[in-house]
Amino acid sequence: MTGFRATVAVSDPEGCPVATVSETTDEPAESVTWTRANREDEDRVVEEFSLPVASEPILDEADPDLTPVQANDRETVYRFERERTAGCACEIVEGSGAPVSSVRARGGTLLLSFRTLELEELAAIVDGLRERFDGVLVEELTQDPDGGSIDPVVVDRGALTDRQREILETAHEMGYFEYPKGANATDVAAELGVARSTFTEHLAAAQTKLMDGILEK
Repeated sequence: MTGFRATVAVSDPEGCPVATVSETTDEPAESVTWTRANREDEDRVVEEFSLPVASEPILDEADPDLTPVQANDRETVYRFERERTAGCACEIVEGSGAPVSSVRARGGTLLLSFRTLELEELAAIVDGLRERFDGVLVEELTQDPDGGSIDPVVVDRGALTDRQREILETAHEMGYFEYPKGANATDVAAELGVARSTFTEHLAAAQTKLMDGILEK
């Protein structure tokens, strides 16, 4: 049996404290985990994440109350408590039956990694996220090798408009799809001379067309 590993980026997810914190740090927030605050209260959540020791978050009164719980010469682990948020990006993914294997945040963008057995399942998850959030993009998609036969697919690049192709090529050349990123959405948008929201809209439309070509039977 083979499957797929995907990393989906959710730009500026409303109500996500870790993404908010990551807007103030030079390095990404890594190793995000969460659990119920206690057995009696399902509406309270405790979260933890780590930052490199030299990258200190800058908080204001509206941000979560962070408590350092562990530190060494490489990183500091922070903990905070929050109300459980309806429509949380992580819960949308896990509600589909795909456990989230890795969560991190960079520059206000939440990055969720998970595995699916079928590309149709991935497409349904992305659609669910897009119903709740703007700027949802598939940043990485890999197939687990199984040693069996391959299933080549021809993707019609002609389905892309000239503008969509220009945006994809520019983003690729600037390292937008790499990890760590060579450029973020704001950088690519500036290079193209468009607003960040315009860039993400064109990129999402282009990715949808490419995914349609991959999934077409």
